[in-house]
Amino acid sequence: MRAAVAVAAAAAVVGLTAGAQARAAATGSGLPLTAVARVPLSGGDVRFDYTALDPGSNRLYIAHMDASELLVFDLRRRRVVKTIPAPGVHGVIAVPQLGRVFASATNARQVLTIDAKTDAVVARAPAGLYPDGLAYDSLVRHVFVSDESGGVETVLDAHGRRIATIPLGGEAGNVQYDAGSGRVLVDVQTRDDVAVIDPKTNRVIRRIPMPGCSNDHGLYVDAARRLAFVACDQNATLLTLDLRTMTVTGHATVGDSPDVLAFDPSLHRLYVSAESGVVAVFAETADGLRKLGQAFLATEAHTVAVDPRTHLVYFPLQSGSGGGPQLLIMRPL
Repeated sequence: MRAAVAVAAAAAVVGLTAGAQARAAATGSGLPLTAVARVPLSGGDVRFDYTALDPGSNRLYIAHMDASELLVFDLRRRRVVKTIPAPGVHGVIAVPQLGRVFASATNARQVLTIDAKTDAVVARAPAGLYPDGLAYDSLVRHVFVSDESGGVETVLDAHGRRIATIPLGGEAGNVQYDAGSGRVLVDVQTRDDVAVIDPKTNRVIRRIPMPGCSNDHGLYVDAARRLAFVACDQNATLLTLDLRTMTVTGHATVGDSPDVLAFDPSLHRLYVSAESGVVAVFAETADGLRKLGQAFLATEAHTVAVDPRTHLVYFPLQSGSGGGPQLLIMRPL
């Protein structure tokens, strides 16, 4: 880490106790996090993408994209217990209600449906030109898949069969289900807006402009607080969207090329990982965000997951300290 970055990030740590601030400074990271373990992962020193955590089964699913493998990581034993072939895997979600895991095998232009008990692929469905992020609508029991370059949302049923496609009018970014409204939200990157989809009709019913955003890509919905967070990867900006008024109510700076967002609902902490390797940590307030820290963590630290029970934070790194891919596990301060 460059010293100037560490000093600047440490100065940005706010809203912590004096003891927590001292511990954050002692780590040298400028983040309200401290390392717990570094666990070797299988595959080469190549790019990771999305992750999905299933607390009920104590599993973390890790898309090792350029290794074309979906890794199944046991959180208790802290080791990879299964490797599932998935060409160019980008997105992954675990759906415990169905006993299924869905993964976008981008190079095969498919979504794989995986039995969570056996880790067997039980279905494959066409999913457009560049299937990427996924979301699950627990009400209608459908899976929504962002076809990034194809500019559509592909819709699958609970069995993993394609049942619809929804034109978005631009490149598709990440997608999230809003349980509060029963709608699906998807970033439309080349329009700098968020499309609202009615999952009962599979139509876009509204578009929400994202002022001050260039290329909205990352997305997280906190349905309980009626807030959404939108990461703009071309101008290193994070927007707060009020889901009651459908207006942008806050702007914050994050690392260059923000990518993946993860949220701890009990601590109300939001983690934003960027392609630049910079991680930003925010505390969610009643109506927005307060930054707790921001710093360079590691090269390619652009994907993150958090366990809401233990509050441990997981960063898959394509080349960790000592060489080779590894999972960096951290705990909050």
